[in-house]
Amino acid sequence: WERRNRRITGKGIDMRRLWGKKGIRSSINGFFFPMLPEKHCALHQLYYDPNIENKNLAQKWLMQAQVSPQAWQFCWALLSPDKVPEIQYFGASALHTKISRYWSDIPTDQYESLKSQLFSQIACFSSGSKMVLTRLCVALASLALNTMPEAWPGAVAEMVRVFQEEGGGVDGRARCLALLELLTVLPEEFQTSRLPQYRKGQVRGALGREWGSVCPLLQQLLRRTDSPGAVKARVLRCLSSWVLLDVPLSESEGLVHDCFSALPDPELFDTAVEAIVNAISQPDSQRYVNTLLKLVPQVLALQEQLQEAVQNGDMETCHGICRIAVTLGENHSRTLLEQVDHWQSFLALVNMIMFCTGIPGHYPVNETTSSLTLTFWYTLQDEIMSFESDKQSVYLQVYRPVYFQLVDVLLHKAQFPSDQEYASWSSDEKEQFRIYRVDISDTLMYVYEMLGSELLSNLYDKLGRLLTNADQPTSWQHTEALLYGFQSIAETIDVNYSDVIPGLIGLIPRININNVQLADTVMFTIGALAEWLADHPVMLSSVLPLVLQALGNPDLSVSSVSTLKKICRECKYDLPPFATNIVAVSQEVLIKQIHKTSQCMWLMQALGFLLSALPVEDILRNLHSLITPYIQQLEKLADETPNPSNKLAIIHILGLLSNLFTTLDISKQDDESADGSAPPVKTVPPTPGPNPVVVVLQQVFALIQTVLSKWLNDSQVVEAVCAIFEKSVKTLLHDFAPMVSQLSEMLGQMYSTIPQASALDLTRQMVHIFASETDHFPPIKALFELVTSVTLSIFQQGRGNILCLMPLSSLDVKAVFHCGKFAHNLHKRSPPTCLCATELLPRCSDVPPLARVVQEDGKLLVQAVLEGIGGGASRSLMDQFAEVLFCLNKHCFSLLAVWLKEALQPPGFPSTRVTAEQKDNFSQQILRERVNKRRVKDIVKEFTLLCRGLHGTEYAAEY
Repeated sequence: WERRNRRITGKGIDMRRLWGKKGIRSSINGFFFPMLPEKHCALHQLYYDPNIENKNLAQKWLMQAQVSPQAWQFCWALLSPDKVPEIQYFGASALHTKISRYWSDIPTDQYESLKSQLFSQIACFSSGSKMVLTRLCVALASLALNTMPEAWPGAVAEMVRVFQEEGGGVDGRARCLALLELLTVLPEEFQTSRLPQYRKGQVRGALGREWGSVCPLLQQLLRRTDSPGAVKARVLRCLSSWVLLDVPLSESEGLVHDCFSALPDPELFDTAVEAIVNAISQPDSQRYVNTLLKLVPQVLALQEQLQEAVQNGDMETCHGICRIAVTLGENHSRTLLEQVDHWQSFLALVNMIMFCTGIPGHYPVNETTSSLTLTFWYTLQDEIMSFESDKQSVYLQVYRPVYFQLVDVLLHKAQFPSDQEYASWSSDEKEQFRIYRVDISDTLMYVYEMLGSELLSNLYDKLGRLLTNADQPTSWQHTEALLYGFQSIAETIDVNYSDVIPGLIGLIPRININNVQLADTVMFTIGALAEWLADHPVMLSSVLPLVLQALGNPDLSVSSVSTLKKICRECKYDLPPFATNIVAVSQEVLIKQIHKTSQCMWLMQALGFLLSALPVEDILRNLHSLITPYIQQLEKLADETPNPSNKLAIIHILGLLSNLFTTLDISKQDDESADGSAPPVKTVPPTPGPNPVVVVLQQVFALIQTVLSKWLNDSQVVEAVCAIFEKSVKTLLHDFAPMVSQLSEMLGQMYSTIPQASALDLTRQMVHIFASETDHFPPIKALFELVTSVTLSIFQQGRGNILCLMPLSSLDVKAVFHCGKFAHNLHKRSPPTCLCATELLPRCSDVPPLARVVQEDGKLLVQAVLEGIGGGASRSLMDQFAEVLFCLNKHCFSLLAVWLKEALQPPGFPSTRVTAEQKDNFSQQILRERVNKRRVKDIVKEFTLLCRGLHGTEYAAEY
């Protein structure tokens, strides 16, 4: 190899010229391990030292060494034969890092020397460590990508020629495997390379032209009867890698056929599957219709092998063959559908995929194949439905029966196993099965678009026969699966006009519910039909008792509570006759604490919907009985010394109240009767007087203040208190008016004592809704002035993590604006608050005081933003700074032009690394972009990289 190197370059590799004047030994002893103890090198510590701190130190050190200039020196020494493989691997990795990321360090006249040395090292390691060989091949592949096509034309052809030459004491099999490894990693390295976009196009074209050198070699090795299994496996890997470069399917057709021939060999099966799948899934492959038509019989010929695999329980083989069939069908459905002369072969392929969908066994314990097929059925349906009506009708005649069969198969696959078997499953297997059923549900919903109401009739007939045939015993699994089919469709499809739903509602009470899974599905099916029940309220009496009975079963917590919530939301105007019973049952399960916290919150929301349709006096009576126990409990808790236990109880009670008030809205009665969504006879005229929610809040207000007095320093309790009022305000809007004055006063006291974000959020809601109302302006103004003053003082103290609010024209907008400016000035210690600026600036034209403040002090804001961009703030905040500049440019263009010019004029600001020309270019780019916010963000990111000295580095490439 050294002789070959001299023959190519006329001399040996000039190591000193290429990588510096220091000797290799001095670099290793001096730079590489200058801080670690003499007896322990960094690599030894990384791999063998049990001390994690030493490992971390060594890893950090080695990563720095790998990208250092000295890496050019020590990497070759670490590849010495007397080193252990771990050290050799690090040397090869360092070599790859330098070539792939610091290619510009290498003088042009040293390319040949470096290439020759890499060839030499690959030859040496072809019989050595596999992991070192791979890294060396990746390094040479990176060199090839950086030099082709100009500096190294015909790179692949030369690789093949070099490794076919005998010599160097390396046997032919090892040379062959090394060459195949090199050819395999070359396209993979291209896919992950950091080449500029224009270079990527050039290199992709060059690699495409090199396929002519690769294909004959792969065919020869794959078809030779004496080729070892390891060589054939490597050939298949190589093919799989190259087809990802969009090699035309017509040019790889012969090799793909060879891959099918390799499938019976268990050692080659997985790699052959991968190669076939990669070849036929390339986007360009649909152009080669004749080749695709030749592949269909070959895929169909795999059915015998598939059947044997199923009988033998060989899941891996089933999985691989299914992947091939699904890939062909999914990627080329339209192309194959259009070949009308071959419709029978494509139908046979579809039936083969159907077999894979219904493969025996329960997913994921007995099989993992069926889930691969579900997206195929989406794709095929989309293609069929996209044809013109005349063609579509022809295809539907053929494929509608197929999709009805698919429904039967999917519902069979969705069935639960026996109780005993299901109990033996792990929690992970049960979760995978749950997700699998959700995927089946989505597929059934999609299939409905093709099969329509006939699908529901089909399901109803089967369920009816199942439940009414007393002579034939049925399993609960079969009943549950059919109900699950109904639920899947009714959840997302409007079934209000289906003539089978009344029959289904009538069948539900006949179901012998003796299993939790079946009961869950019954509940979810009823919930999915809530909208239909709203239009057919006479059927409520058939299903509501089932739901209320299920509420008492903790195993049905999620399904029963969510179903009751849906019914109360959709059917509330038909529920007054059932209200007393619903409230009583709900109270009972709440008191018994049957449900978890989240379900308790849902149940309170359900009761809020229910009460909204009652007369006010009935609402107040029910509210009193419903929440009095909780108010009494809260009074006791308020008297106790704060501790973690009573904190959770307080938050729970406050959460119940806030969820109840979220949905209790009597104002919707008038709205819904006016737009016709509910018959006028069902509505209750609003009673003059305060809203029931306001009445309750006024009654408990003093108690809430008592709770706050003890828990004001606890953000979670404060947040729970604010949530009650915030949700009430959002629901009631102007009906909340009687509470404005006392709530504003309480908020002011809270915020001035211990400022918290939840109090600010509630204040913002109050300002948005009531600031424009004359009667409520004084308390809102006082609250806003106090919040502004307190927030400004917080910023001045160095705590810049609170958002500013919307301004009022008569308030001190100068102070509000300075909150935002101070937030920017604090970016070294905390995230900058740009919301204030982006909220205020659009209002300049209609709020004169704000316009004056911006004109007077806007430059300060621009300087703060530029300082952050220049390096004073985290790079993760650049999008926020870009938002401010974009907003200024859009609303204060002429002022921003002046401010940028003045702010960027001082030398060294915002960074000593940028020139005056670069600053001027940045300014002009910003001023040009008044529409494209995304472009402004890119400009800011590029400028901050320049300011930080990172532009053009690997670090920047990941930004």
